[in-house]
Amino acid sequence: MTLRLSTVILPVHRWHEGGRERWQRAEELGFHAAYTYDHLSWRTFRNGPWYGALPTLTAAATATERLRLGTLVTSPNFRHPVTLAKELISLDDISGGRVTLGIGAGGNGFDATVLGQEEPWTPKERADRFGEFLPLLDRLLTEDSVSQRGTFYSAEEAFNIPGCVQRPRLPFAVAATGPRGLKLAARYGQAWVTTGDPKIFDEGTPEQSVQALRGQVEKLGKACAEAGREVAELDKILLTGFTPDRGRPLESVAAFVDFAGRHQELGFTELVIHWPIPDSDFAADQEVFERIATEGLAQLG
Repeated sequence: MTLRLSTVILPVHRWHEGGRERWQRAEELGFHAAYTYDHLSWRTFRNGPWYGALPTLTAAATATERLRLGTLVTSPNFRHPVTLAKELISLDDISGGRVTLGIGAGGNGFDATVLGQEEPWTPKERADRFGEFLPLLDRLLTEDSVSQRGTFYSAEEAFNIPGCVQRPRLPFAVAATGPRGLKLAARYGQAWVTTGDPKIFDEGTPEQSVQALRGQVEKLGKACAEAGREVAELDKILLTGFTPDRGRPLESVAAFVDFAGRHQELGFTELVIHWPIPDSDFAADQEVFERIATEGLAQLG
């Protein structure tokens, strides 16, 4: 089973002051894909520069030729399926069919109340909305015209001609760990995304994390079986940096190879590592990071 390596480039740099160069360097280093967070702000970066995900990806599409591009992840927190579909079709066209949409139910961070609601949606409310959002987005990206009335999202003669370059639509990488989300991943996903088990991030061990991820993969397999799909049809993506290992896999090539090997054994087909940002949660040695990109997977044997 082939393991691919990708990166996340957070949208914190002006395009003409290092932004463009990072995406181009990601392609030079041979990453399978480069993603960015689809937030309006994020945690410790809230008081600093933060640019929009889809405009950034559009610029990256014009600055690269082979690199896949995508979000990790988009959510209903501040998106609507109709407008999102139009933007994704445009981005897929500009990139020549190199876009993957990472998408999930969202969380309770800054994005959850930025549009004026007093309280974030509860987990059930997020799941309810995601359960309506994703099927409608699937229709909008595969049908020329869609009219649908929903509890949360509606479309009235929403035309999306000519549709995506990728057929029948660009791939969905569905972020999910709960039963409802995993069912959606099994039904609509071309890939599945996880960051691990947040319950053990602070006090868990790497071994406990591996066990938790094994359980998630098993639950995905059951959801796929219920949907009449083979779990092998879905790529399995681990966005690193949120397991008890934290930044240790980026401390050396050897540490990364050990980490990658353990997770490849669980069935993961793609690992995503954060592009280093000094003085942040994603600080790492740039030289080591680039060596991991060029040497890491080759040493897995």
